[in-house]
Amino acid sequence: MRKILRKALGIISCLAFSVTPLMAGNVLTNPGFESDPLGENQTLLGWSAYGGNAYSETSLTLAHNGTNYFKVFQAFTSSTNYTGVYQDYISGPGAVYTADGWAYTLSGDKLAGRNLAWIEVTFRDANANVLALYRSAVITTNSLANGNFPVNAWFDLPVTNQYNPNTAVITNATTELVAPGGTYFVRYQIVFQGDPNNSGGSVYFDDLNLLPVGGSLYGNWNITWSDEFNGTNVDTTVWTNDLGNGSGGWGNNEREYYTSRTNNMYVSGGLLHIVAQKESTNGFSYTSARMKTQGFMSWTYGRFEWRAKFPAGTGFWPALWLLGTNITSVNWPGCGEIDVTENNGATPVNVQGSLHSGTDETAVYTFPDSGSVTNFHTYVLDWSPSAFLWYIDGHLYESQTSWGSSLGNPYPAPFDKPFFIVMNLAVGGNYLATNGVNPSITDINKSTFPAEMQVDYMRIYTQTSPLQISITNAGPQVTVSWPGNIICHLQTQINSLGTNWVDVITVTNSLQFIPGSNAAFYRLRSP
Repeated sequence: MRKILRKALGIISCLAFSVTPLMAGNVLTNPGFESDPLGENQTLLGWSAYGGNAYSETSLTLAHNGTNYFKVFQAFTSSTNYTGVYQDYISGPGAVYTADGWAYTLSGDKLAGRNLAWIEVTFRDANANVLALYRSAVITTNSLANGNFPVNAWFDLPVTNQYNPNTAVITNATTELVAPGGTYFVRYQIVFQGDPNNSGGSVYFDDLNLLPVGGSLYGNWNITWSDEFNGTNVDTTVWTNDLGNGSGGWGNNEREYYTSRTNNMYVSGGLLHIVAQKESTNGFSYTSARMKTQGFMSWTYGRFEWRAKFPAGTGFWPALWLLGTNITSVNWPGCGEIDVTENNGATPVNVQGSLHSGTDETAVYTFPDSGSVTNFHTYVLDWSPSAFLWYIDGHLYESQTSWGSSLGNPYPAPFDKPFFIVMNLAVGGNYLATNGVNPSITDINKSTFPAEMQVDYMRIYTQTSPLQISITNAGPQVTVSWPGNIICHLQTQINSLGTNWVDVITVTNSLQFIPGSNAAFYRLRSP
């Protein structure tokens, strides 16, 4: 510690910038449609299709790259109509992107009449309202006739026009697409506007891109609490345990007996391990662990993020979820339950996100490209006053904006009060039933034990002021400071382009020094 601080005191100048996680390349799934089966089909893995005629097609001679491309044409409804595909990806205020895609028109199937096609990027709030609108140049019959776009050749279509989202009037030309305040996610969309005259013609699209450029994908969503599980023990100031088998297997006919032993839960290698063991105890055939923050920490609203992987096999039921803190007074489901993700180990290609409050709202996500819960994935829940959004690896797959209360309390009850976190690996139970029959001990024993649910980290984000360094001068002293409400730490090195960043050990969110003769650079790392 002393060595690092002495080095800091010799600094003459500072570079103020921040580093936050989640930067990536192209965030689109299946951007070239190569994950789709060969031939003409409407599979379109990773994409949501709308309208009448959206197809993946195969052609070694027509595809821009690979074998597949996307073909779209109008719905022929004798009214203005829209057809296309879209993807929604997690984002936040201040995030910046570029976007483009390749387009193609055949001379034998050119747009006719008043048909139009374009690429569109919108930033949206938790209820999917459009906050900002960007589009590419629009492909029209006139633009094709005037030679603005070639025929029988692929051309790049960058998204460079900013529109007023209320009037759809162009307001600006830009190469940077900036998420405004209130942003929860970004939508990349192909749009084909069909005219009411049933005019013909199609457009092909391929190799689509939505690229973050600088900063963080989450923008001003910053980490305000986390457990990175980097120590050697579970933090008992945050986590406690449910023990035993509850009432009727926790009301689910589960077959495990929960303990707080290190056989069933421990921290090692930067991971939390929750382990299901095949062992007899207290009249049950299995042991496992169920951890919770009840009585220690609770939250109302925010972005909840887990990076975790689960075991595969009949009888395994891993879950990351939240319960209302008033469960001891109003019981379940009056307290409300938020399932960020849960899985039936017999079907490792699927996970599910749900709300339970007297009504049940739910959706199932299927991993693309042979993905599985046995790999690490990032599971995120956005909880706002009027909406819940579920993401896997950044991709939005479920939105819920309406629910009821078993206690008859007005909307948005019960999801307007504090909730605590639960993480567990159950063995057996009603959730795993097939045709109403729960898996038997004989079937469960065919699975591999011990089985582990591993959690890399648990993070909670809220929208805050930007994560950045402030520098002030007062006489001979320089003070470097940074936000105290964001989980982050200061790093330094003498070469801003190098990789040898060293943590500066401080007890507050500021550092004072008198400049010396050697320059150095500071940055923030979160978490």
